[in-house]
Amino acid sequence: MGIEVGNGIDLQEKEITMEFVRASGPGGQNVNKVATAVKLFFDIGRSPSLPEAVKRRLLALAGRRVSNQGVLAIDARRFRTQEANRRDALERLLRMIRQAAAAPKPRRPTRPGAAAKARRLDEKKKHGAVKQARKKSLPDME
Repeated sequence: MGIEVGNGIDLQEKEITMEFVRASGPGGQNVNKVATAVKLFFDIGRSPSLPEAVKRRLLALAGRRVSNQGVLAIDARRFRTQEANRRDALERLLRMIRQAAAAPKPRRPTRPGAAAKARRLDEKKKHGAVKQARKKSLPDME
């Protein structure tokens, strides 16, 4: 069974590894007994589910969360229950993959319009006039 991401991408559950650790913060009496925080690991480079372009964009998008080996690590400890943190970590992974799957819109080079050129030249003339006014007039050397 796979996890549907969207954009024609289905992740296999075996591609995702989760570790449960003790979380600091809220937890009441269970805080020192129950491992509620979740560390999710996803090997981007070895994932057969992701196309190469998506892998490249995901590596760039993840930044510091990716190890030197290309493994994405997501730490979820926002909630008090293990299940809620597990869901949170998985949702964050899927959100990142969806964002990486959306191909960036190609940039179309544009040129400044006539009005923009005129404004720029007008500003340059004003600036030049200000600088000209600062000059001290030198007395004639006759």
